[in-house]
Amino acid sequence: MKYIRNVTLKAFAILVVLDLLFAAVPLDALGRVSAYNHIFPGRWRLPWSEAPAKAYSLSLNNLEAMFASHEVSAPPAPDEFRVFILGDSSVWGFLLPKEDTLAARINAANWTTPDGRRVRAYNLGYPTISLTKDLLLLDEALRFAPDLVVWFVTLDSFPADKQLFTPLVQRNPEPVRRLIETHALNLDPSDPAFVAPSLWQTTLVGQRRAVADLFRLQLYGVLWSATGVDQDIPATYTPLTVDYEADTSYYGYTPETFTVQTLAFDVLAAGVEQAGDAPVLIVNEPIFISDGQNSELRYNLLYPRWAYDAYRRMLTDTAAEEGWSLLDLWDAVPPEKFTNTAIHYNVTGVMDVVNLIEPVVIEISR
Repeated sequence: MKYIRNVTLKAFAILVVLDLLFAAVPLDALGRVSAYNHIFPGRWRLPWSEAPAKAYSLSLNNLEAMFASHEVSAPPAPDEFRVFILGDSSVWGFLLPKEDTLAARINAANWTTPDGRRVRAYNLGYPTISLTKDLLLLDEALRFAPDLVVWFVTLDSFPADKQLFTPLVQRNPEPVRRLIETHALNLDPSDPAFVAPSLWQTTLVGQRRAVADLFRLQLYGVLWSATGVDQDIPATYTPLTVDYEADTSYYGYTPETFTVQTLAFDVLAAGVEQAGDAPVLIVNEPIFISDGQNSELRYNLLYPRWAYDAYRRMLTDTAAEEGWSLLDLWDAVPPEKFTNTAIHYNVTGVMDVVNLIEPVVIEISR
């Protein structure tokens, strides 16, 4: 019994030591180990899902693993003009199969630059609306050498309350804090929204869910490569609302307090600066414009008219002052092409956008 006790205690001690040693190894390092772009083809979208078993994908917060699973991390072709597309779920392609997303349709159109390079678009959109989330993804993506960044924005990505609300930002505090410091952003690096793990939470036991997700992502690669499925698209969905209450509120702002300083234009400027030599095309993405009840007060469920009109003026004026490239497509997609929200549209709406941005992208590529 004494021998068994000693062996058990030694084994337990070894496990404790190994578990604590794991805390010294960043989980990001494990995220870089991926079968994607080697055994499996790279994903066309960053992994995200609310139904992993049906989508053969899952949501996680490990940036290294997300990009290692994406086709953008594969070596580029010699004749490639790389276009990285940032934005929210409308860019990612909610309710759209991977072949009908904006990036996929651009690639299917076989654009070429004036000097003969092949335009290759990469879908780096991600569900949730936040300019800071986009900046974080851009910062991670720049090591893959874009030739052009196309950044889709909308008013709801600008309010201060939206900047740190997404888990992807909250659970990557160090790179976000570095961006805050580098660009002197009007964000609090000590904001309680940031998740600060304890020592226990950095051990293998404490991170068992995150480690399991990394392995699950690799296992889903088998089904992804066999089927091409990366999203559970329901057969039916609830159409967007077209009638609204007589309400003109927007995040507690009034026309007097709704100014450039209250919106995250500094984050947008940081993205343009962070991109370095890669030009950035800012696209004000299409929104649904209702003609239903109280539509004289609201364009849609997201936006009262006064706030959205003021935002468009601010975006146009700021872009002109800063010398940014801006394409305003706010009303480019007809109402009948929208699906379940004011920013999600069907594949015919996607093609409308593709056709409108083509000449701008080709001109920038000269």
